[in-house]
Amino acid sequence: VQIVQSGGGLAQPGGSLNLSCTASGLNWNVYAIGWFRQAPGKEREAISCNGNGETFYADSVTGRFTFSRDSAKYTVYLEMNDLRPEDTALYSCAKSQGPLFSLAPHSYGAWGQGTQVTVTS
Repeated sequence: VQIVQSGGGLAQPGGSLNLSCTASGLNWNVYAIGWFRQAPGKEREAISCNGNGETFYADSVTGRFTFSRDSAKYTVYLEMNDLRPEDTALYSCAKSQGPLFSLAPHSYGAWGQGTQVTVTS
């Protein structure tokens, strides 16, 4: 499975960006999907995961980020609002092996290429 990411880039504090991941022909609905980020010098962290009808958000993004899926377009999205400088990181989406999500990166077998998000004034 090849997962292609798009979106991200540069934003000012308080601004918004959207990320998307597409895998042609992949039925996203049967797999848990996770959005992760890794800032320089820090470990990769799960920020939003969805699977089996449940969605997780890290405390740091709750109320600001929204996970969504469009099965018809084979695409998942991460809408990011009210961005902060501490949101600056490399963002990646990943497909789990099954329908239940995990916060552990090693539980995901296929990853997008990563997209840089930089929040600065």
